[in-house]
Amino acid sequence: MGIIWTIIIGFVAGVVAKFIMPGPNEPSGFIMTTILGIVGAVVATFLGQAVGWYNAGEGAGFIGAIVGAIIVLFVWGLIQKNKAA
Repeated sequence: MGIIWTIIIGFVAGVVAKFIMPGPNEPSGFIMTTILGIVGAVVATFLGQAVGWYNAGEGAGFIGAIVGAIIVLFVWGLIQKNKAA
């Protein structure tokens, strides 16, 4: 059940991040949105553990996943902008 829960949270976090930070270079589609949210949760967990907010083995919560997805979406936009130029 853990993987399914991660996919659901990742999808919702990706949708919220795309809503907060819209743009022409954002990834589209169900799978890309889900991947965006899951990668965002992983980024938030890594950064939170590096800063000391989370212990080893603890994951980022829903808000952390959204913040991580916004970071990933920002980096994605920078990469796409440089690719188009």
